[in-house]
Amino acid sequence: MKQLVLEDGTVFVGQGFGSDEEKIGEIVFNTGMTGYQEVISDPSYCGQIITFTYPLIGNYGINRDDFETVDPAVFGVVVKEHCEHPSNFRNEETLDEFLKAKRIPGISGIDTRKLTKIIRTHGTMKAMIASMDRTPEEVVDLLQHTPLMTDQVERVSTVKPYVVPGRGDRIVLMDFGMKHGILREFTKRNCHVTVVPYDTTAEEIMRLKPDGVMLSNGPGDPKDVPEAIETIRHLKGKVPVFGICLGHQLIALACGADTAKMKFGHRGVNQPVKDLESGRTYITSQNHGYAVEERTLAGTELNLTQISLNDDSVEGLEHSVHPMFSVQYHPESSPGPEDTSHLFDEFLRRIKEHETTMKEEFACQNVQI
Repeated sequence: MKQLVLEDGTVFVGQGFGSDEEKIGEIVFNTGMTGYQEVISDPSYCGQIITFTYPLIGNYGINRDDFETVDPAVFGVVVKEHCEHPSNFRNEETLDEFLKAKRIPGISGIDTRKLTKIIRTHGTMKAMIASMDRTPEEVVDLLQHTPLMTDQVERVSTVKPYVVPGRGDRIVLMDFGMKHGILREFTKRNCHVTVVPYDTTAEEIMRLKPDGVMLSNGPGDPKDVPEAIETIRHLKGKVPVFGICLGHQLIALACGADTAKMKFGHRGVNQPVKDLESGRTYITSQNHGYAVEERTLAGTELNLTQISLNDDSVEGLEHSVHPMFSVQYHPESSPGPEDTSHLFDEFLRRIKEHETTMKEEFACQNVQI
């Protein structure tokens, strides 16, 4: 038996599975009905304990194809029921075996509906999956005196640059906690991708002669990554830039807007987003606890392009002068609907457009000379 103890003193008792380690993390919930392997291996969950609202998790096991990172950074998994005997032709190991191998604690057999309602009412908070040897009072005291981490991006970003070769456009991908789905989308388009650490400077990036720069998703508060904000500020106008999730928030901060922590965030594969230009609604995959504040866009050169139909929060931005745009959701899905995968094509189109503009300006300069 194990217990899940929340910072407010709420206690849930259930069956333990996975690792026996005890980790303090931020308790959040994900509303996806499928895709638990991609969710657990998403680096954006670094330092968090995931509650799955769908009652049965693990029924198709774990396979070699659906990972979003090799080394998951999640601090815990909470489910109503975990499947001990999965049945699927791709299954290679159980969820329990996987969590044990990756040293991730889990708890099942609790009322996840009640837990989700608590998070929705009171917001995310610290929590711990603890052994029954500890008293709830002891765990609560530990939670109240242990701050949440602020170095998640540093923990999950690549340490050294590496290349995923291709014959197409040269993309520099800043890794703030990149999902492999982003790489898959670029390799499908034959792009030459150089993945660089989160603290790479604009000068170092421009020395790689990129056709475009991609800002990945990632965990935590975007204001905890001031190095990246400075880099983006210096990249503006020099090369086309596309930001996803944390990358979207960093673009906003670099351009003078502000971000704020949400009550419980958006985490799931069924989030409706409206494009303000076309009027079209997309169903998107999301995972974020911070959002750009719309009121702070005034006075910047950023235009609001998309909004959430659930709470009207900012979902898309575009720079009015430079080739820079961003979305709060995950166009690579993984897991989720593929409604917005065309945004990678849109990025490459803008790269071509920028190259054409630069050639025309260069030609005009030569004519004047």
